[in-house]
Amino acid sequence: MSVINTNIPSIQAVHRLTANQGDLRTRLERLSTGLRINRGRDDPAGLIASETLRNEIRGISQSISNSQRAINVIATAEGALNEISALLLDVRGLVNHAANEGAISDEEIRADQLQIDSIIEAIDRIANTTQFGGEKLINGNYQYNVSGLAASSITAMTVFGARVPEGGHQDVTVQVTQSAETAQLQFAAGSAGLSANVTIEVKGNQGMEVISLTSGTAASGIVAAINNVQATTGVSAIASGTDVIINSQNYGSDAFVSVKPVYGDFIVSTGSEAMDYGVDAGVIINGQAASVDGLEAALRANGLDLKLMLTPDRGTTLGTTSFAITGGGATFQIAPEVNPNGQVSIGIPNVGSSNLGNADIGYLYTIKDGGPNSISGGNSMSAERILMESINQVAVLRGRLGGLQANQIETNINSQRVALENVTAAESAIRDADIAVEVAALTRSQILVQSTTSILGIANQMPMNALALLG
Repeated sequence: MSVINTNIPSIQAVHRLTANQGDLRTRLERLSTGLRINRGRDDPAGLIASETLRNEIRGISQSISNSQRAINVIATAEGALNEISALLLDVRGLVNHAANEGAISDEEIRADQLQIDSIIEAIDRIANTTQFGGEKLINGNYQYNVSGLAASSITAMTVFGARVPEGGHQDVTVQVTQSAETAQLQFAAGSAGLSANVTIEVKGNQGMEVISLTSGTAASGIVAAINNVQATTGVSAIASGTDVIINSQNYGSDAFVSVKPVYGDFIVSTGSEAMDYGVDAGVIINGQAASVDGLEAALRANGLDLKLMLTPDRGTTLGTTSFAITGGGATFQIAPEVNPNGQVSIGIPNVGSSNLGNADIGYLYTIKDGGPNSISGGNSMSAERILMESINQVAVLRGRLGGLQANQIETNINSQRVALENVTAAESAIRDADIAVEVAALTRSQILVQSTTSILGIANQMPMNALALLG
């Protein structure tokens, strides 16, 4: 059939040319962007899956960045603590030097005291100036806030980690289920005192002393003789009527008292040894058994990491005390999702001289000149105890920071990098263009566009054939 009003072959050629030009534009777009999916119509289901994976990739990438920044913060704090630790060791050397009173002059002791004062000032300066991003790190800015803590029950507490809800608080209940005890031995001196001369060896956590007692010495005299050497033995005594009760000065299973008669009989026969050990308190914190050493209880559980020192009254009396952690601490977001499981927190206490040490033995600032534990006042032994406690506190804090970095943050970075690699590969498989495939498709589209263009020209000439019939 020959018609001139309607050119069906031309319409068909235009249709195919339009389709081929559209495919050509698609191939050019994919090659220019490198993406197979540039808009929703390219692959609706693939776009949804790709955007979900992109969301995960962004979260994982940010968690890695957050973790690296957290490491920088911790490294800054740990570096300052390392310097404070070195300064404390220097102070200990000076205290030990000053204790050698028989071989050094008063001028040398005063010089040692002057240097100690200077070092303590340096420690306070480091504590007050160490910062990262404008935030102070070791001056107590990142320690946890606690309310309702009864000084009659807990003398000291450090919270290393706590999971505190946003805008809320975490309640902590400390229950004493077993009374702490000192080591104890008892001797009945009798109303007439000792019946014979006796020499005893008294031994405790601090050391050992030999004490000679004469016949007729009453309970009060025995107590006085034992208490006169308590600084070197760690053992004290009290009189209860005509009885002598000998105790270790500390509580707990590590505390002990030993009495061995060297000559004569005292508690036990000559050559035998009477010994007793203390008992640790039994403590449950928030329903979990705490690790206890004497009166010191520690709990390291998911969501709560703390150490506290019970008062003797609380540690020797069954009962419960409570307080609340209301906030504070340094919180690091190290997971892709913002929720409690994706965060780690640590409390960094003030490491200034007013906080190193404790209330029982004294604080670091008390060893400065004029202080109750200064070496210029002849207090080398008490000063060394304070330093030992201070050095241990800084070491424990450094260990906690190092453990957080090595065991949680760095391992998190490693796992997130593996996740990033795999999620990115999955997203790439869905969204990225295969250049080899697209180049081949581009070549095909170019050929088809050229051929359909030629065919359209032929189709447009076909109605002219009808004129031949008019001949």
